[in-house]
Amino acid sequence: MPSLPGLRLALALCLITTAVNLQAPYYDALATHDGLGVTATSIAFACYVLGILPVLLLGNGLPDRFGRRSLIAAALGLCLVATLLTWLAPGVITLAVARFLMGIATALTSASAPAYMLSLFSGRDTRRPTAWVTTSTSLGFGLGAALTSLCLLYEPSLAPPSLWWYLCAASLALLGLWRLEDGTSHPPTPVRLRLPTYPAGGVTFGVAILLAWATVGLVIALLPGVLARHGLSAWSGFATLGVCSGGVLFQPLARRLAPVVSVRLGLVILPLAYALIAWGALNGQLPAVLLGAVGASSACYGFIYLGGLSGVLEAAGDQPDRASAGFFLLAYIGFSVPVVVTGALMEHLGQHDALIAFGIALLITSLAVKGRLWQQGRRASPLA
Repeated sequence: MPSLPGLRLALALCLITTAVNLQAPYYDALATHDGLGVTATSIAFACYVLGILPVLLLGNGLPDRFGRRSLIAAALGLCLVATLLTWLAPGVITLAVARFLMGIATALTSASAPAYMLSLFSGRDTRRPTAWVTTSTSLGFGLGAALTSLCLLYEPSLAPPSLWWYLCAASLALLGLWRLEDGTSHPPTPVRLRLPTYPAGGVTFGVAILLAWATVGLVIALLPGVLARHGLSAWSGFATLGVCSGGVLFQPLARRLAPVVSVRLGLVILPLAYALIAWGALNGQLPAVLLGAVGASSACYGFIYLGGLSGVLEAAGDQPDRASAGFFLLAYIGFSVPVVVTGALMEHLGQHDALIAFGIALLITSLAVKGRLWQQGRRASPLA
């Protein structure tokens, strides 16, 4: 078990990621309210990456300059502001601004949280602290959407009670960061610009998480519109919960596997689970969607997320902040760019053809990355 400081940090990480998908179940309602289509909401969704990229590309000296605790506190503060905006002025433009702010918050967290949690644990095993980071963030990504879906099932709204529930909880988590120990060393000279780095095998792990989180992004941003054809859009938050948080159930198994083996297993599961999600959504079969979401989550937030991040940190040497930033840079490109492309395809080709096109691209790329990982595993084996 982690120390009390580790639990306080895990709670803060969970609340940061909870904010990210609070509004996901009513994206379609926001677009209808503003007289816009799926492309508009997918672009608003992708504003997330506009906040993430500058921080991950240029801000990797921030933990050394300001301390990791300060960055986590700033991330929580940005999430509070973003959620307050969507509560007071619901709309697609406000959603885009909020997503941008939450992107900055998530990038600050991604660049500092893995190394911060690692510093709160004793010993050299990177998998236990990594598991606490992945578990807390995975729960958060799904929890916000599920809470909003519960509210919408009770009463449809563009400002559901889950928003002000979040504001209260996140404020308490922010107070919990007060006086949390931070062993970040502050160099006497100004911190230079430090770009993300990719240790040996890091790019392959990064492409794997790109594919995984592209699938997650599609479920969060575009699935509600597909389910709306069958009157099931209010249930989409539970699909988000499944695809984000279901992977927690598989993380204990992922911890026992070598990183390369864990990611390869995830890449086998991912295309199969996506096929079940797409078939269920197009045919209005909610049980198939939920089952496929949990299956995809076993890959996205279980085997690929934990295995890939563990593999990157093991190879990072004395640069864990830069290595984790490189990993998450590719993850969040996947989380946003393919969603915009698929959303545009839906408006031009229709939902059926767009989902099939995404599935074909996912399958081909997964096979290519899996082959690359197999080669890495052979080179790392003393018997190879």
